[in-house]
Amino acid sequence: MSTAPIAPVGLGTQCARTVLMVRPATFYANPETLPTNAFQHAVRLAPAETLAAAQAEFDRSADALAAAGADVVVAAADPAADTPDAIYPNNWFSTHSDGRLVLYPMAVPSRRRERRPELIVALAARHGWRMTTTLDFTNLEDRGEFVEGTGSLVFDHGARLAYAALSPRTHSSAVASVCRALGYEAVEFHAHDDAGREVYHTNVLMAVGPALAVLASGMVAPGADLRRVFDALEGSGKTLLDISGEQVAAFAGNLLFIDGGRQGPLAALSRRAWGSLTRAQRALLEQHARPVICGVETIEHIGGGGIRCMLAEIFLPRRG
Repeated sequence: MSTAPIAPVGLGTQCARTVLMVRPATFYANPETLPTNAFQHAVRLAPAETLAAAQAEFDRSADALAAAGADVVVAAADPAADTPDAIYPNNWFSTHSDGRLVLYPMAVPSRRRERRPELIVALAARHGWRMTTTLDFTNLEDRGEFVEGTGSLVFDHGARLAYAALSPRTHSSAVASVCRALGYEAVEFHAHDDAGREVYHTNVLMAVGPALAVLASGMVAPGADLRRVFDALEGSGKTLLDISGEQVAAFAGNLLFIDGGRQGPLAALSRRAWGSLTRAQRALLEQHARPVICGVETIEHIGGGGIRCMLAEIFLPRRG
């Protein structure tokens, strides 16, 4: 890959102004995903109590993001589908500025039930989004190949790069299929936590904004993998905010840069994540975006995903 410097991408190219959030109808620690998600914990609470806590955190987060200037679209999960991870819609689809909708292959059956392309079609009609083509990679599930949306792929849209930490939920063959169709170059690497477990999704240890990238470089396999990631970040003109494995465990890597309109760029991150950052790290982040801090402790602990996972970016152009 060429490492020739690229001018930092503009806010509107890298950051969506609109994000979709799916309010949960069920919420519990999904037993199908527990084996591969070290961030997820089975908790013995009454289902109604767990759901109520997650819904309250969801509502406060949606309100906080909207108040900060994000365009937040809220949809309801299908109560008949029994999808405990529906609160994380970024894994089953992504949208792109040329009007394309991408549907992704998911590792476990319960997560496949979350896919509702008809919901995106209905929302597009309601909000004036223009869709051109649907790229459907769900047939890869029949071959046991998975790439779970923008959990598996952290896009740098300006540099046309897709960072991917390979894991049981992110297969190199599936990454290649998506990148080939979208015209992106894959930057693949391996990443492990302190216990030697593979990091299940790229977006828990990495985020890319217009000019700033957040990365837990100490979790990336040393040698060729780490050089590949550093070369890509340097070549695309990104400033690095390096975080530790302990901060990743507090979801400090699970943040999303959002176009906040006239109020400038936003960085959505959780209360635990913000609390884990040092004063210098906070200052660096604030040079590039205005933090929107969301209290999602229940969702993080039981679901194993944070605020970034709750936000599906809508890059679809407006009709007309």
